[in-house]
Amino acid sequence: MVDGAGTDRRGGTPPEVDRAAASRKAVEARRARATVKHDIAIRARRAIDVVESAWAGEQTAPEATMRVRELLLSIPNVGPTKADRVMEELGIAASKKVGGLGIRQRDKLRVWLADRERGGRRSGAHGAERSRLVVLAGPTAVGKGTVSQHIRANYPDVLLSISATTRPPRPGEVDGQHYYFVSDAEFDRMVADHEFLEWATVHNAYRYGTPRPPIDRALAAGRSVLLEIDLQGARSVRAAMPEALLVFLLPPSWEELVRRLVGRGTESPAEQARRLETAKVELQAQDEFDVKVVNREVGRAAHEVVELLEVP
Repeated sequence: MVDGAGTDRRGGTPPEVDRAAASRKAVEARRARATVKHDIAIRARRAIDVVESAWAGEQTAPEATMRVRELLLSIPNVGPTKADRVMEELGIAASKKVGGLGIRQRDKLRVWLADRERGGRRSGAHGAERSRLVVLAGPTAVGKGTVSQHIRANYPDVLLSISATTRPPRPGEVDGQHYYFVSDAEFDRMVADHEFLEWATVHNAYRYGTPRPPIDRALAAGRSVLLEIDLQGARSVRAAMPEALLVFLLPPSWEELVRRLVGRGTESPAEQARRLETAKVELQAQDEFDVKVVNREVGRAAHEVVELLEVP
């Protein structure tokens, strides 16, 4: 039965006027949350003040109805990768709203936000800022070098470790900037003097190694370091420095990896075939790594890697 106002007394479809009102309320709520996120992004409000307001006020307030992930993504320099990692560390599900967090989850989020307000890095046992060694590896031709070059050009504060190699430079590569190009005799001396964090022979051809003294100095000073190396080198670093974060760079697809290798034109057809066989084996090692980043677009992949250099 429907009354004169058009309402179904048996619990059917609500009248049009009620649906319109509900729609307006939903739009207003989204706009209110967008305003809160904008204020956080431009630093007009602190994220920690927003959550405290949410927990002290009404559950229908925009601060309370915002999802935790939305809150984190509003914070300057926090992207999707870091937001997801923080939520996993705090034990907060992606669907959780700020106002719906339990007491322990609120405490964890409060501590994380307060720590970030103090500078984003907690102090270690001796009061020095924590730092992190991030190791970037992946199959041949996935674009590790391109991602590293993008980081070097667009994130000047990031410290990139420079590897030594016995292979000759490719067109455009500069000694001391992209690699230290050394002779076999000099490489032998560095090995004998224990100057490498790791070293290996790659593709049964040239040797690559990571000088350790610059990395040790940077980490001791509280600076995070990005190290781009091959799969063998990443395994060696994990054995020598288990605290390092290993990141595996993936191609969007196998077909794209083949296209990139053939397209760069730096190897002969026989060398290309050999490298592709090596890449098949290297891709099987991805589960050994802590984090996986897909290199669909260089700028986005570089940003995700840079986020991982920040110690939460």
